[in-house]
Amino acid sequence: MLLMKTPITPNQITTLGMILGVAGGVVCLRGDYYSILLGAFLFLICYVLDNCDGEIARIKDMRSIFGMRYDTFVDWVVHAVYFICLGWGATSVTGQQIWFWSGLGAGFGGTVNYALELYQNRTKPHSSQLTAEETSIKDDDSKMDRFVLNARTVRSDFCFIVLVLSFWDVIWYLLPPAAIGAQAYWCLQFTRSSRRWHP
Repeated sequence: MLLMKTPITPNQITTLGMILGVAGGVVCLRGDYYSILLGAFLFLICYVLDNCDGEIARIKDMRSIFGMRYDTFVDWVVHAVYFICLGWGATSVTGQQIWFWSGLGAGFGGTVNYALELYQNRTKPHSSQLTAEETSIKDDDSKMDRFVLNARTVRSDFCFIVLVLSFWDVIWYLLPPAAIGAQAYWCLQFTRSSRRWHP
């Protein structure tokens, strides 16, 4: 509500979120408790802004294809940087390479998923270009679709998971599951899209 009353644009909000999200990752390079906690708070603010930019775009009628793609780009950059930096910081403190490679794996999985989304959405119209009838059409309600939807729901609350684990100083243990989950997610997205291309 506060942002709505300002002249700030949705893309400016997205840019601010990217700066804070990347900064959150960079401070994690130190690997100590307070740096990780600060990084988690910056990551949380980034998520809040990520949820604001689309709302502001709709309220101010400033939706655009560029804004949609820029938002997706920023999501990828922030998550890739955060995971890689977190893994680097954990390795620098513990001396165990598994944390760095797990962070790198999570960043790689997110990168593949981003590339797949770019390819899939290259001809997809923006929501502002759809008619009311087209907007109301739902995707195929299969088990795989529901699984991907649930994974996206968990991802939307991911910043709170990061914050809680940072408070308990066990955030590093999130890296191996994140690395595995990132690969599983892009594989599911690829399989789901392939099924629609070749019914």
